Amino acid sequence: MAYLKRPLGISAAVLLVLVLGLALVAPLLWQERADAVHPNEILLGPSSAHPVGTDLLGRDILARVLVATRLSVGLALLATAIGVGVGLLLGTAPTLLGRRVGRWITAVINIAVAFPTLLLALFFAVIFGVGAKGAVLAIGFATAPAFARLTQTLAATISGRDFIAAARVAGVGRMRILLRHVLPNIAEPLVVSATMAAGSALLAFASLSFLGLGVQAPGYDWGRLLGEGLAQIYIHPAGALAAGVAVIVAAMAFNLTGEAVARGLVMINPDKPRSALVGKAEPLPGGGLLHVENLRVSYGDVTPVRGVSLTVGAGEAVGIVGESGSGKSLTALAIAQLIESPGRVDADRIEFLGEDLRHGDHRKLLGTSLAMVFQDPMTSLNPTHKVGRQLAEVAREHQGATRRAAWRRAVDRLAAVRIPDAERRARQLPHEFSGGMRQRAMIGMGVMASPRLIIADEPTTALDVTVQRRVLELLADVRAAEGAALLFISHDVTVVGQVCDRVLVMYAGRVVEDLPTASLAGGALHPYTQALVSAVPSMTTDRDRPLAVIPGRPPDPHALPAGCAYAPRCPLATERCLDEDPTLTVHDDGRRVACWHAEAHLEGAAS
Repeated sequence: MAYLKRPLGISAAVLLVLVLGLALVAPLLWQERADAVHPNEILLGPSSAHPVGTDLLGRDILARVLVATRLSVGLALLATAIGVGVGLLLGTAPTLLGRRVGRWITAVINIAVAFPTLLLALFFAVIFGVGAKGAVLAIGFATAPAFARLTQTLAATISGRDFIAAARVAGVGRMRILLRHVLPNIAEPLVVSATMAAGSALLAFASLSFLGLGVQAPGYDWGRLLGEGLAQIYIHPAGALAAGVAVIVAAMAFNLTGEAVARGLVMINPDKPRSALVGKAEPLPGGGLLHVENLRVSYGDVTPVRGVSLTVGAGEAVGIVGESGSGKSLTALAIAQLIESPGRVDADRIEFLGEDLRHGDHRKLLGTSLAMVFQDPMTSLNPTHKVGRQLAEVAREHQGATRRAAWRRAVDRLAAVRIPDAERRARQLPHEFSGGMRQRAMIGMGVMASPRLIIADEPTTALDVTVQRRVLELLADVRAAEGAALLFISHDVTVVGQVCDRVLVMYAGRVVEDLPTASLAGGALHPYTQALVSAVPSMTTDRDRPLAVIPGRPPDPHALPAGCAYAPRCPLATERCLDEDPTLTVHDDGRRVACWHAEAHLEGAAS
């Protein structure tokens, strides 16, 4: 390994091998010498026979220090294992049990972290009692809070990534997400922390034994030897220093090895197949797939999505457009059941394939019939797993497929989304893919289980125009091949016009217009839709004039105006617009629009 070629890595490896080697062989080689009592050789100074002298019973101090390595290191590692285990359980509790229960566990962790580790160890030592067993438990439980805090912080960071949301959409349970997706991505800092915790445990254990709370006679560890030698430190300093040097060297070995161990870490994750969860529901009457009525997403007093209603028919492509912050992505996440606490989702109706998504566990639908493609493929794919393995997880989770069958399906889906040499590419990690290939792989993951509806959340935003066109063509091909409907979210009106049959325009958390794509260019009724279309330059745009922009800024969701949210930016706003919020009204031609001036536009178009 590369780190072994560096001076620090070499030093750490040599020290660790020396310490562990002594722990194994020292009792075999020097146990008899360490226990031999010589009344005529009491408190001798260093000599060729006794390199660091003898103790009050004439026993060789160096032999006793070497023999004590096994007990000192063994007990410290045992205490570290207890601390790491308890810390992992506490730190991952919010991920496994949900935020409501996790909030109480977090409060306990925060209180415990406020106390110094050694002070906690002394407290637990009083509870568990004097002796090696009590000291091990005391140090283990004293180490746990800091490790739990680190685990919780790292897990919370990873849990917000898109590939975790993708796993939830695929129907993966909380435990499997934790073991397969969260822990592998936080393993390195955890291993570094655990290795350094072993060094700290050595020091803590030596401290407890020095105070008489750890190992008891006739046993002895470095802390007990240090305590025995301290009484004679002025007349026989070598006897006290030998145990102290041993503690320091061993602690350094673990601390310096921490980073090296993390770099060589290979985390093995369970990949046990589950029983099939497949269960296709019957489509809704009239061919509809998705019906959403009065959808609201709130965070406390703020409601960024306010009363969204939409339908998606079988095989239909529906686009949602709007500026950043309009509520497009939150609407999609709410439909896919990916809004977590403190967010709250309310709706009069969320039906997908005849199933009410507001109640019960619908992972079988969300992982098979509904697929989701996220905006950033780099964060949507787990960086620690091969791409093919991530796709295969869908087949193993929902179809009960064997590992080999799931892998073949994954390779087939990668080939279907035009990834060349799919067999070889499936064995690569996400960072070995280009941006366009990662996005295609995400689409391939979405069609692993032949979905009826694909939700694409700005899938082309991070791509250049050439790759963007290929991804759009791929989505069209996938829809044709799978017969799937598409809910396409974007801030780019032009892209939506190329892909979708119908467009929902959102502003300030509401749908302000629902119209056919063909009407975007010249038939939009809402001034905001017209402004969005006008802001997109075309080949006929006059380059001598400034580009069209929408004046002002979107409203603050914390302080929405009383009337129409777009009124402060609208050139047609009247007093009524400022006072009354228009409702989303269905017009004779079937389109929906929320604007007090829509009738005037219709009359003008008719004339």
